[in-house]
Amino acid sequence: MSDKIQIFIDGGNFYHLTLKKMGLTETEFDFEAFAEHIAGDRQIVDSGKRYYVGTVREREGDPHSKNNMARQTTLFSSLIKNQWQLKTSKLREREEKLSIDSRVQDHESIRKLGIHEVRYTKNREKGIDVKLVVDLFIGALDDRYDTAVIISSDTDLVPAIDSIRMRFKKKIEYVGFSIEDPRDRKNDTKPTLSMISKTDIQRTFIESDLRAFVIPNLFTPKK
Repeated sequence: MSDKIQIFIDGGNFYHLTLKKMGLTETEFDFEAFAEHIAGDRQIVDSGKRYYVGTVREREGDPHSKNNMARQTTLFSSLIKNQWQLKTSKLREREEKLSIDSRVQDHESIRKLGIHEVRYTKNREKGIDVKLVVDLFIGALDDRYDTAVIISSDTDLVPAIDSIRMRFKKKIEYVGFSIEDPRDRKNDTKPTLSMISKTDIQRTFIESDLRAFVIPNLFTPKK
């Protein structure tokens, strides 16, 4: 009998670590084909494809947020059509600030203009990691999977991974990525060492691997 698996994708984590650096949006990526590739000859159980993400809200007078919401709606429709389980949470806005210091290019010139810090609003997901952990435990308790495939480099998952492996004798497969950031090589994506050391199976995808799952009619080669 083939190995039973469930696939857990942290959508926000996947986007920022891979697709964004490749110049792609989520609607340009074939998650269904990717899941089938990950599974290989193993059996994806019923309700075994799970996607976790914060939901985008449209802000009045902000066309960017409207486009993001429309794109996410398209993504959700595609995932649901292919029997993915969607687990969402609200994105929370948080004000952050950047001090104008030696880390900023031309910081001296900027400070001479009287600008010493920049404040901006950033969206943060709340509770996504908790929902993923709960589903990992429920799947282990109910013996729904032999192997849980985690597509996330969030180290907050490590304690749950330890418990599931030790208490329930389930295997954990970590899917990591090695992707160059063309805008800042210091921000390149690399597999997380703690996830590698705490899991049973490790796989690393590079950009050319992921390009195979870009939806052809939407793909525009990078310049």
